Amino acid sequence: MQARNATAAIIGAGDFIGSAIARKFAAEGYTVFAGRRTADKLGALKADIESGGGKCEARALDARNEEQVTAFLKEADAHAPLEVCVFNPGANVNFPILETTERVFRKVWEMACYGGFLTGREAARLMLPRGKGTILFTGATASLRGGKGYTAFASAKFGLRAVAQSMARELGPQNIHVAHLIIDAGVDTAFVRERIKARGGETAVAGIKPDQLMNPQSIANAYWYLHAQTRDAWTFELDVRPYAENW
Repeated sequence: MQARNATAAIIGAGDFIGSAIARKFAAEGYTVFAGRRTADKLGALKADIESGGGKCEARALDARNEEQVTAFLKEADAHAPLEVCVFNPGANVNFPILETTERVFRKVWEMACYGGFLTGREAARLMLPRGKGTILFTGATASLRGGKGYTAFASAKFGLRAVAQSMARELGPQNIHVAHLIIDAGVDTAFVRERIKARGGETAVAGIKPDQLMNPQSIANAYWYLHAQTRDAWTFELDVRPYAENW
C-alpha cells in the first residue's frame, strides 16, 4: 500500500456498499473519513481498515444537516487534501401511495436528494481552489424509473441524478470529475436475502444463482474505476448489474 497525502470522504458509510468503498480507497492509500448517523457502528470498519495498514477516521454524521456536512468535509480536508467524496446514504423505502405520509416523503427526499446537494456543494468548495477532485453519487434503479410503492424513493433518486448531472456539466471544465452510479440490482446482504425470503420463501432464497446478487466489493471497484479515469475519457453515468439481472 502506497500512502497518499489525500483523503476520501464517504458519507453514508453503511455496512455494505459504503464500507466496501471505504476499504477500497483505504487499500489504495487514502485516509478515509467515514461518516454515518451512528458512529458506534463504524467501529468494525475502522478496525478492519487499520488492521490492514490503512487509515480511517470515523464520525457521526447526519447528511441532512448542513452544519454537520460542512464540518465533516472541512475536517477531512484539514487532515489532508480532500480528493474524493462519495455520497452513499440509503433511504430505500416502499410504501403504497396512500400510505406515504408527508413525513416519509420529506425525510426520504432530505436523505437521498437534499443531502446529496449539500455534500456535492461543500466538496466542490474545497476541491475547486486546487482544481482537482472526484465527487461520486450512488444512484439506483429508481434513479431512472419509478416503481410500485417507490414514490418517495424514486422522486428523491431522480432528483439526486439531476443534481449530479448539473454539477458534472458545471464542474467538469474546472477539472472536477462528477459521476453518478446506478446500482441496478440487489446487493448480496442479509437484508436483501430476507426480503427475497419474505416474497418467495426458502425456495426463492435457495434459487439464487451464483453472482446473481451484487458483491459490495465489486461495486466498490466500480467507484475506484471512475476515480482513476483520465480526464480525456471521463464517464458521467455508470450502471452496474449482475449478468442475470433483467433490465
